[in-house]
Amino acid sequence: MSLPGKNPPAVAGGMQQWLSTIVMSVAALLLTLGPTHAQGTCDIFRGKWVPDSSGPLYTSSSCPLIIRAENCQANGRPDKGYENWRWKPEQCALPRFDARKFLKMMRGKTLAFAGDSIAQNQMDSLLCILSQVDTPINLSDRRMSKWIFNSTSTTIIRIWSAWLLHNSKEAVGIAPEGLNKVFLDVPDKTLMEFLPSFDVLVLSSGHWFVTPSAYILNGKVVGGQGWWPLQAGKMQMNNIDAFGASTETFLTAVATNPNFKGIAILRTYSPDHYERGAWNVGGSCTGKVNPLDKAVKDGFIDAMYGKQVAAFKKVVKNSRKQSSKLKLMSITKPFALRVDGHPGPYTNVDPNKKTQRGPDGRPPPQDCLHWCMPGPIDTWNEMLFETIRR
Repeated sequence: MSLPGKNPPAVAGGMQQWLSTIVMSVAALLLTLGPTHAQGTCDIFRGKWVPDSSGPLYTSSSCPLIIRAENCQANGRPDKGYENWRWKPEQCALPRFDARKFLKMMRGKTLAFAGDSIAQNQMDSLLCILSQVDTPINLSDRRMSKWIFNSTSTTIIRIWSAWLLHNSKEAVGIAPEGLNKVFLDVPDKTLMEFLPSFDVLVLSSGHWFVTPSAYILNGKVVGGQGWWPLQAGKMQMNNIDAFGASTETFLTAVATNPNFKGIAILRTYSPDHYERGAWNVGGSCTGKVNPLDKAVKDGFIDAMYGKQVAAFKKVVKNSRKQSSKLKLMSITKPFALRVDGHPGPYTNVDPNKKTQRGPDGRPPPQDCLHWCMPGPIDTWNEMLFETIRR
């Protein structure tokens, strides 16, 4: 006789075998679905770069939308290895971009990129990828770039906004006319005007915080970059602090807007790779043809990224129910390794341009901030696809 609630030995053994069969079946199903589907919460931003022989999603000849300064192959860059690397997350797979699936997912929807020239770089990459299956129609005007894919009525938009905040050159307090005034507590007006019409919004900022500016908070001048009168005393806020405040401002404005029903994706700070100085004092990425095995520590980039992530977490916490509108696309650390992915000196078609350091050791003018197309930035859009899908 068995005790109440207990199974006879034969039944218990059968139960164990049954459970074992179920576990094995579930495991097999997960393998069939693939790691991306099985681990939807996997951190796709932790991983490594691996060689990939499948080639780019488009070429400089198959996409007429590439702007000249980022068309590295057409501008004479001699190596192509930077096109043949793939990001491999530690615990899951990042699928190769499927343009037809993306357009199907975004049928009847609008995706907007708002921010600086890095936002345009990413939008141009996405347009090139999608143009391989459907030719977009350009409906741009002075307020925004706008492209329509008729096959799915998908709209891709870019709104230019250097800081994603209101800015002016009018005099404010001790800050003179002509100097950029960045209002750290006022989001960009054009962005907020069109926000309700967006289903997906990708936000990009940071690099304009190194330009000469005065920072305005609550109507008062609280700091500046490349400008500050000695008689004004100590600044309350430097450019890194201002960047953190700006991120908090525009994320809060987006999350709490009752008419915005979509999702907003904060794409983190895009690392540049100027060695031996900034872009305007001899910095260079000449001759870099492979990703780094380990990122070179950069205190400024680390600080900017830290401020951005801290602001994102704070807004998510404070926004409560509205926080579901916000997503983080953390590209900074993976792309700190891609020193090889910038145009460098290959920003124009001039056959006589200098591409190597001169006898005095000075490098030629170059771009180590934006990204070659095709190139590493195409992976941003694979990450974007996965972020939206989730």
